[in-house]
Order: sequence, then C-alpha cells, then structure tokens
Amino acid sequence: MVDKERLAAAVRELIAAMGEDTEREGLRETPDRVARMYEELTAGCADDAAAHLSRTFSEAGSALVVERDIAFSSMCEHHLMPFFGKVHIAYVPSGKVVGLSKLARVVDVYARRLQLQERMCAEIADAVFEHLAPKGVAVVVVAEHTCMTARGVRKIGSKTLSLAVRGDIPDAVVQSLIRGGENE
Repeated sequence: MVDKERLAAAVRELIAAMGEDTEREGLRETPDRVARMYEELTAGCADDAAAHLSRTFSEAGSALVVERDIAFSSMCEHHLMPFFGKVHIAYVPSGKVVGLSKLARVVDVYARRLQLQERMCAEIADAVFEHLAPKGVAVVVVAEHTCMTARGVRKIGSKTLSLAVRGDIPDAVVQSLIRGGENE
C-alpha cells in the first residue's frame, strides 16, 4: 500500500532539491499528483495472479492458445522510469483454459509494480504454468525502456525482447512468438 502523504512529501523535497520553487503555480499540486500516479502504477503489488487464473473452463482438447499484443506499461526499478510494450502468451492446455481477459489481467498484476522486464516475463510464465497446469507455456515481452531512450545512451526506438518457457511447448511456437515480436 502506497503511503501517499509520505510520497508527496518526498516528491516535494525532490522538487526543492532540483532548485525549483515547490510553491509556484505549476508545481504546487505536483507532489500529490505524483503520489496518486505511483499508487496507480504500483497497484499490481496488491493484486494476485492466482485470483485471475482461478476461474477456469474444462477443455478436453489440447489446441494451442495464443494471445498476442497485450499492451502494458511498467516502471523500471533501476531508474523509476517507464518501460512499455507488448506481451505475447502461448500455452498448450492440459484439460483447462482461462478466459482471455484473465491473461491480460495477469500481465497487469506484474507490470503494475516496480519491475525488471526479465523478471516480469518469468513471473507471467510461472503464474500461468502454476495455476493453469498446461503442458507448456511461452511468454515473450517486447518493450521500449525510457531509461535507454530518454536518458543515458538515448537510443530511440531500441527494444528489448525477453522470453520465458515452461514445460513442453513446440519450438516452432516459441520461434513464431519471437519473430512476431521483432517488428513492433
């Protein structure tokens, strides 16, 4: 749970440390706005993927399920700067499936917290694998990190691709997810 009062005080101090007047019109309400923003951006810490993956439907077949282009935004824990992109999830059911919107909700659970892309990718794969018990799952995350594009090396348009595979999933599926993610 975000302590908005404490966070607003810290932002006020940060603004002052930058040499700005915290009482000037444009900055007066900024600490409270930033506190509310961080509460929203880290709401995933209070959420549990299991809650979203608990309602399943029996499915005798084992046809591949792929949900692509699940948009997300997150906050890099190293610089407190945004990174954003798309997640692609593929799984081979083993008797049960979940509503497609639930996969998007699982992405939000892990994206809406201070995060590393590699960890987020693994956490999504682990949650789907644990709670749906599929034969296999693959997750690809393709993201642009503003800590790379807006500061430091400033490589606008550079993207990072992460992959997590659990269980038995066809290599062709994994390769397709990777290829599909390269052109985003």
